Amino acid sequence: MGYSIESLEKNQNLQKKADLHVHTHLSDSTFSPEEVIKTAKEKGISALAITDHDCVEGIELTICCAEGTGIEVIPAVELTCEWKGYEIHILGYFIDYKSDWFAKRLDKICEDRIRRMEKMIQCLLQFGIDIDIDEVIEFGGSGSVGRLHLAQVLLKNKKVHSLQEAFERFIGNGKPCYIRGFRLTSTEAIGLICKASGIPVLAHPNVMGKDEFIPDFIKAGLRGIEVYHTDHSDKVTAHYKKIAEDFGLLMTGGSDCHGLGKGRTLMGEVSIPYELVERLKQEKANLK
Repeated sequence: MGYSIESLEKNQNLQKKADLHVHTHLSDSTFSPEEVIKTAKEKGISALAITDHDCVEGIELTICCAEGTGIEVIPAVELTCEWKGYEIHILGYFIDYKSDWFAKRLDKICEDRIRRMEKMIQCLLQFGIDIDIDEVIEFGGSGSVGRLHLAQVLLKNKKVHSLQEAFERFIGNGKPCYIRGFRLTSTEAIGLICKASGIPVLAHPNVMGKDEFIPDFIKAGLRGIEVYHTDHSDKVTAHYKKIAEDFGLLMTGGSDCHGLGKGRTLMGEVSIPYELVERLKQEKANLK
């Protein structure tokens, strides 16, 4: 019995797995784009999305590293924002990451990140720790400077014994050198992603823990929700799957891999069927 090209492609796609939440060292991961692709290959991931915080510099680098591997790299971003005093993360998939206006807007956010880092470094002086901001920026490369980069400098300079200690003693939420950063509102973040021809998706909703905000986000243009995540138990996953179905939202998911930034490599612990990527692509096609 013969098989059509369409049916063969469909069968191949059924076997493909995707991870739609991956970071590089240009954001808050210890993995370079090369290490991201190497790990994806080892874990059997066929498609991944680079979702660095507030920057897109890692996308093109990862695409180049993926050449010849058969791994599909999806351009994305994760914007940090807030709503009614709560920190929210909005993922944007298939964004026009080469757009000049979008790059300039992200540059402004990254400048605010550097100012925040300077304040955190100033706070560390009270503990007798003197850190050079240029060293922290060097760890971030051309991307967005974050607390992981500061933690890496603290570890390099032997001020702490581990990245985890840096957060637990000094720079974690609520710790003595934690400084709250500038944040967009969720409406602004969703609007930026939509303007960049992307698909806005609520990241790890269980971390936020405020499901009552979801209708507000939908009103602002939210199109999806991250149902599958390493911090979501089976019960939590089922809960957000139902919410997605009830509101007609796209479902996404990923490992939220930060290299070794969270103590272990998360890539491969959560992956989703390629069918969900195809639904995102259809949504993108409908925008045109």
